[in-house]
Amino acid sequence: MHETVVVADRIETAREAFGRQAWGEAYDLLAGGGPLEAEDLERLAVAAYLVGRNDESARAWERAHLECARVGDPDRAARYAFWLSFTLLLRGDMGKAGGWLARATRLVDEAGADSAARGYLQVPPSLDALESGDPSTAYALADDIVDRAGRSGDKDLLALGVLLRGQASLARGDTADGMKLLDEVMVAVATGEVSPIPAGIVYCAVIEACMEVFDLRRAAEWTEALDRWCAAQPDLVPYRGQCLVHRSQVLQAHGAWADATAEAERARQRLSEPAHPALGLALYQQGELLRLRGEFTDAERAYRAASAQGREPAPGLALLRLAEGSVDTAAAAVRRMVDESRGLLTLPTMLAASVEIMLGAGDVQAARSSADELAIFAGDSDSPLLHAISAYATGSVLLAEDGAATALAPLRLACGEWRHLEMPYDAARARVQIGIACRALGDYDAADFEIEAARATFQQLGAGPDLARVGRLLGREERLHPTELTDRECEVLRLVATGKTNREIADVLVISKHTVGRHLQNIFLKLDLSSRAAATAYAYEHGLV
Repeated sequence: MHETVVVADRIETAREAFGRQAWGEAYDLLAGGGPLEAEDLERLAVAAYLVGRNDESARAWERAHLECARVGDPDRAARYAFWLSFTLLLRGDMGKAGGWLARATRLVDEAGADSAARGYLQVPPSLDALESGDPSTAYALADDIVDRAGRSGDKDLLALGVLLRGQASLARGDTADGMKLLDEVMVAVATGEVSPIPAGIVYCAVIEACMEVFDLRRAAEWTEALDRWCAAQPDLVPYRGQCLVHRSQVLQAHGAWADATAEAERARQRLSEPAHPALGLALYQQGELLRLRGEFTDAERAYRAASAQGREPAPGLALLRLAEGSVDTAAAAVRRMVDESRGLLTLPTMLAASVEIMLGAGDVQAARSSADELAIFAGDSDSPLLHAISAYATGSVLLAEDGAATALAPLRLACGEWRHLEMPYDAARARVQIGIACRALGDYDAADFEIEAARATFQQLGAGPDLARVGRLLGREERLHPTELTDRECEVLRLVATGKTNREIADVLVISKHTVGRHLQNIFLKLDLSSRAAATAYAYEHGLV
């Protein structure tokens, strides 16, 4: 009798812990043994998933499913089978996920036409339709999900349905409606109406959608909201990795490349053990930052690792090949990427890359075709970022067509938009093109002013390839770092020159304080320096900061 009371008290304490989102405490209490009702098994499954105990979570979902099947509740049994299937799918365990989804499908036939679980089973085919480029079918399925959620009062199902509606609207080209729907579902998540697992799914999906449609403002806003949501749940393991990737993307856009690099590495570490489906995204982000800094060997390694995790390394790898001088390879890759992106949200990104690569290949006609198609997308969008990307592409093509005078207006528009969005790297690239146009028109002073301003930005960011390009334009060779030093040693030297301590450098680069000390010893030895002050002076003399 006493033991029964103790178990009951423990379960009640677990429920209270679950209610205040203390996932680790709730998991420990619920996993402590003793019989659990279906609702408590559901709590155990959720808590286990949120603290990263995926196998225990799967077993709890299975037990909850079997308990509901035993007592003759096919609707809940099917719903638990769905969540087991879906969490397995998120882990990349496709075989088991498919088996449990098939079991859930069989059970909803027993549950009746009005079963809420039937709505959940529309989620995978809606996602499949989006993935295959059929947004109309995805939207119709999402409509059915929303309708079933309304009749059943299931707010988690409603959130998933509205999310899918928004994604389908974006895929159909209706950006205004799509963003309105995504804002709607985010309000439900932010006010705590949605359970933690679907809430995390919604957060990550909405931020990714914002990035895909070039809505940097919303992406930054919801990334900060996701960061706060994660911080309020210290035990939370999933979603933190995706949060860091998105933070890295936003930081990169705003010119904080060192911080973006650190966040991307933290994301890679969090998502690696066990390998999460978002790991490829983190590796691709690392590749992008490495490519922009001119660390081409490491960039290719990151892109290859991203590909191994199922993330198409496009358009980054093609742009890397262009930077390496493999123009034909880059051109062939971007043609394929544009063709494969037809009907997908990634098409404008591929078109922008196509303009850059085709201009590099000397195929101005192909670049013009991509720029014109990109302008159509921009004309149908209210995204300032997409307008800037399109204007830059158009201006670059006009410049290549010997239309320097007509190129200036779109290039200045792009530069102004990027400066307004606080995107210094992109604004600097536009200033280089403006400088080239001014030079073609004989205004050499204006040309030098623009290119020098761009050079200062590239040097501050550590954008090696761009810095080398402006050095050639200004008639002098720019070196981002001495050839005696490795890329990592140059990073350490730059940070020393900004006054950071070894501990601060370790935090920025996500390495140990001991490793920083070893790099400094190597720097002093290679450059024949004797102090941090001498190293700082050397960095400034050689344009490293």
